[in-house]
Amino acid sequence: MSVEIITKEDLQQFKLELLKDISNLLTMKSEQPVKWLKGFEVRQMLKISPGTLQNLRINGTLPFSKLGTLIYYKLEDIQNILEGNTK
Repeated sequence: MSVEIITKEDLQQFKLELLKDISNLLTMKSEQPVKWLKGFEVRQMLKISPGTLQNLRINGTLPFSKLGTLIYYKLEDIQNILEGNTK
């Protein structure tokens, strides 16, 4: 059975590598666009009233996900609707 001795320099190198990896993960995450929007954000984006947003949900024009009492909308779905309505 071989024994490896870990020195302070080894721990320092490990710490630097770990911090670099964490920094890279945080940078990657912040570059991704927001995927889910709340109702007030969708209303501001589309410049519509709460009733119009509800009608879009009811008639199936705008897909949504409900988590408890909150309703979320995919940014991609909103962009697809906007692109589909261009002339």
